[in-house]
Amino acid sequence: MKRYVFAVAALPFGSFPALADPLASWNDTATKAAIIDFVERVSDPNSSDFVPEEARIATFDNDGTLWGEQPVYFQLIYALDRLKEKAEADPSILTSDVLKAAAAGDMAAVADGGEAGLMEILNVSHSGLSVDAFQADVADWIATARHPDTNRPYNEMVYAPMLELLDYLEAEGFQTWIVSGGGLHFMRAFASETYGIPINRIVGSVTPTSYEVVDGVPVVMKGPGIAFLDDKAGKPVGIDSHIGRRPIFVGGNSDGDFQMLEYATAGDGPALGVIVHHTDADREYAYDRDSHIGKLVHGLDEADARGWVIIDMKEDWAKVWPE
Repeated sequence: MKRYVFAVAALPFGSFPALADPLASWNDTATKAAIIDFVERVSDPNSSDFVPEEARIATFDNDGTLWGEQPVYFQLIYALDRLKEKAEADPSILTSDVLKAAAAGDMAAVADGGEAGLMEILNVSHSGLSVDAFQADVADWIATARHPDTNRPYNEMVYAPMLELLDYLEAEGFQTWIVSGGGLHFMRAFASETYGIPINRIVGSVTPTSYEVVDGVPVVMKGPGIAFLDDKAGKPVGIDSHIGRRPIFVGGNSDGDFQMLEYATAGDGPALGVIVHHTDADREYAYDRDSHIGKLVHGLDEADARGWVIIDMKEDWAKVWPE
């Protein structure tokens, strides 16, 4: 497994030197101080807030929290790319106006199609493949596709400060998890190598699946539709089903993460919720309340009252992207 912040990842578990800065890509602001203070308190056996390692669970959203999500979710870009390829080979798959618009690159018409239109696109691009074949295809796409604005590979559209935070938490005895509205099988294709988080610590949305024997080979096939949506109120359900403990550290960026933050910080004992606020139009993007992607309203309005920490990307991060 690899990450892109090697100066931190190379340190042995739990061995940050006294003068080393585990969050070197963060500016020395109150936000950074609050995170370090919390981690030190819950990992210090002499602290009244000490939490045993088995209960030090940290969950993170993916889109907009660990990697980018503009101009649209990266999984949707993958779906559109694959839809176009399939349509070139077989135009008969374009059975609706939304599918025709998607194949033509008409994003305004795709947006007008709403959730139903999005599901049509995902059904055509994501179903009818074995899980293994789908994840291999996603890995190929990740290796070759480039972001439309930055021309970076998508697995380099990750936030250097958040990679450092993942490393820091692991070094201090936390178990880090991804809990995202993104597709489980989509994230499994890249997340372990990119973030250093094992695939069994990824919770995501899933399509219906079935066991089949295809040409003598047993496989799990992906079907159309959604079997579980790991977003909003679904996130605490996913956490309970897969982890079995309330997290004590939660990172998100949008109102899709609100219930996960609420659930974690309502438990007994210390807990910290952090929200990545996209405020940097020069180095990344600036958006929140009116965004079509990653809308953030309730989190901004309620963070102070709930004790959640707002990460101001422009002010709190010395850099955004890994080198």
